[in-house]
Amino acid sequence: MGKGGGCVPSKKKQPLVSDDPVSTREAAPIPVTVEETNDIASTSVEPTISAKLKIFIVFYSMYGHVEGLAKRMKKGVDGVEGVEAFLYRVAETLSDDVLIKMKAPEKDVGIPELTAAELVNADGVLFGFPTRYGCMAAQMKAFFDSTGQLWKEQKLAGKPAGFFVSTGTQGGGQETTAWTAITQLTHHGMLFVPVGYTFGAGMFKMDSIRGGSPYGAGVYAGDGSREANETELALAEHQGKYMATIVKRLALT
Repeated sequence: MGKGGGCVPSKKKQPLVSDDPVSTREAAPIPVTVEETNDIASTSVEPTISAKLKIFIVFYSMYGHVEGLAKRMKKGVDGVEGVEAFLYRVAETLSDDVLIKMKAPEKDVGIPELTAAELVNADGVLFGFPTRYGCMAAQMKAFFDSTGQLWKEQKLAGKPAGFFVSTGTQGGGQETTAWTAITQLTHHGMLFVPVGYTFGAGMFKMDSIRGGSPYGAGVYAGDGSREANETELALAEHQGKYMATIVKRLALT
């Protein structure tokens, strides 16, 4: 205590605030070089995709109807900048003798077969197959059955996927063939991307026979002699473009 009764700071303690006027000034800004400015600017731009995104179009086609949709679908995917489509077929389960008796044409050797393990390399997948009593053909089901290890490790979880189909008649499963296939995606945790009514007026045409539904593109094969018309092919191309847009949007988020 001082003589005046008031408290005075001990001479041994340093004052809380320096008496040096320089220390109370704001620190001078750190100079930034031109090179550093450019680096900062480059990190603030919109996100970009460094490499092309891959969409696998994986199909089974006995008489070529699904394959025709797949090839037109590839055109739609490839039309979106930064996205590229790859055509693959699944393995055949029927013997050559049976295929000959069924008058199935030779398969395009330029389209390779896909193994289940390769699916992990895709950013999105479009699966195409003909119907068998309202469900996917056995060849495509056998392919899905071979994905057990991917399912166990959930390697496909989060990948967007869609369907396109072929049926023999107008009531033969244009919707149910895709609808019943959704269970495959569900167990893998994949994201089902239907085409919906994004095709616009083409989805409401009633003046001619047209395959396809909100679930995905489709073609009526009839007895096998009918080929896809332009509306069916255009829907397939649109679905490819639509899927590519969705995959690209997800990659940028």
